[in-house]
Amino acid sequence: MIHIGLTGWGDHDDLYQEGTPSRNKLRIYSRHFPLVEVDSSFYAIQSPGNYQKWAEMTPDDFSFVIKAYQGMTGHLRGKQAFASRGEMFQTFLESIQPVIRAGKLKAVLFQFPPWFECSRKNVDLLRDAKDQMGAIPVALEFRHTSWFSPAMMDRTLKFMEEEGWIHSICDEPQAGNGSVPTVLHSTHPDYCLVRFHGRNVGGWLDKGNPHWRDVRYLYRYSEEELLQWSENIRHLQQSSKEIGLLFNNNSGGDACANAKQMMQILGIRYESGDREPEQLDLFDQLGN
Repeated sequence: MIHIGLTGWGDHDDLYQEGTPSRNKLRIYSRHFPLVEVDSSFYAIQSPGNYQKWAEMTPDDFSFVIKAYQGMTGHLRGKQAFASRGEMFQTFLESIQPVIRAGKLKAVLFQFPPWFECSRKNVDLLRDAKDQMGAIPVALEFRHTSWFSPAMMDRTLKFMEEEGWIHSICDEPQAGNGSVPTVLHSTHPDYCLVRFHGRNVGGWLDKGNPHWRDVRYLYRYSEEELLQWSENIRHLQQSSKEIGLLFNNNSGGDACANAKQMMQILGIRYESGDREPEQLDLFDQLGN
């Protein structure tokens, strides 16, 4: 099964009429897509009440990928709000319980920063994070190319398989050490995640631009690029029961259009009533 969604639900103007209140957007979003990434959890651990509300306003078959809090991945700069690493993880785990109880959690996504390079110390941090999360499904996304260097790629993938990490496969600009290649290898038999960040190399690197974050994900995938990805997805289906596709290329509002286009290419419809997905004969229209 393939589930397609977007990162966040608030900024996709294609989905909403002008003036739609923020409180109504997730309900509307869930009529179009069966999966969403919660990215507000990266900036602050959300309250259990927020997760309860989000779980209640979405259909039974809707799912969340929840981004790990920045203190859990080494992004946080400045003073830590928790007395210990264990307290931070425990607070995060308690916050997401309503989604877990509702059966709507696909994974917690640990996206590590560009300076998190392949080293013994960082491998130990990964093991600790996995231990802290217990049985919760966790996805792992790197941003430093050293993890997938020719000398380390096989060892990295084997480590993820042995430790039970879901591979978050990236389509992103190839921009030196602060980016990773697309590695079409699923490390978990149940789930595989693919995140589309766009291919805007200039925007990815230009931190001197005061509007850097506004252009980092400025990219619209072409039909040819999405067709190629449909072949990649066929490959990934051989090793994972379920695949989640998340479009993050929304600096210019392109994520929703590309996600809808991918649904059409794959022949997938998500009905807005019960929203049971109808997966057509996925690749027939692509020819032999």
